[in-house]
Amino acid sequence: MIGLEDRQEHARNIEAACQAGARLSEACKVVGIAARTLQRWKAQDGLVSGDGRPDAVRPTPAHALTPEEREQIVSVANEPRFADLPPARIVPMLADEGQYIASESSFQRVLRAQGQTRHRGRARAPRQSRPPSTHVATAPRQLWSWDMTYLPSHVAGRWYYLYLILDVFSRKVVGFEVHDSDDAEHAARLVQRTALAEDIHAVPREDRPVLHGDNGATLKATTVLAMLHWLGVKPSYSRPRVSDDNAYVESLFRTAKYRPEFPSTGFADLRTCSKSPEQDRQKRQVDKLQAGVEPALAVLPQPPVF
Repeated sequence: MIGLEDRQEHARNIEAACQAGARLSEACKVVGIAARTLQRWKAQDGLVSGDGRPDAVRPTPAHALTPEEREQIVSVANEPRFADLPPARIVPMLADEGQYIASESSFQRVLRAQGQTRHRGRARAPRQSRPPSTHVATAPRQLWSWDMTYLPSHVAGRWYYLYLILDVFSRKVVGFEVHDSDDAEHAARLVQRTALAEDIHAVPREDRPVLHGDNGATLKATTVLAMLHWLGVKPSYSRPRVSDDNAYVESLFRTAKYRPEFPSTGFADLRTCSKSPEQDRQKRQVDKLQAGVEPALAVLPQPPVF
């Protein structure tokens, strides 16, 4: 549908082209209309009043639904057994009972006019979720990521629990502990020990790092939150049902567990289990030193973003 201003501009351009010697059909083809369209605009005052289709008075079709039929559709659709069903299920259920009131499209059209197509039934209406918070690391000690993973033992069904904190910018393992139980006290103590080892107390409180983790119960426990508040470390958590919001630590766990020296039959005891992450951390630091990169100041191609 071409607006009034565009019609008038097209007509002026075509008239100017024709006065310059162009053919009417070729000039109309350039602007994207047919010559018959221009003739109809001039004959029916289309260049003065514009397109009359939006304001045209159209007669009601003979087979249109009557007000009584529309009320019946709304009444049936709001019955308790149909209150949370779409028209695509209401009409077949009525047909199984030998009733035909209207087609699915008629049900849909009437319910849309009544504002009942977006949300029907007793379920809570959908809400727009807030945008995810974003953290950018441009230097060490700005953004930490942590998680807990299971380490197998020689005994089936028994596990050791590795808590690990990673600096996202430098990929430095700033702290880890291995325990034989999953407890929030272990996580709180790891955060405290890591903060002291990294001299977080010397950093202004507003510049202290953000600690990002998933939504595990251990990482969100009240004991851990109290410790983070006391240290001035700002907590951050992954979005619900988003598995890759904590990708850096998860990637490190995957790399460590698929290394050739990782025991396929599990660890013998807690002491042996505690040595493996330390040896892996030392090897990573040596590899960086051999590559000429300071472990705590490794530069990434671009700032990582959560």
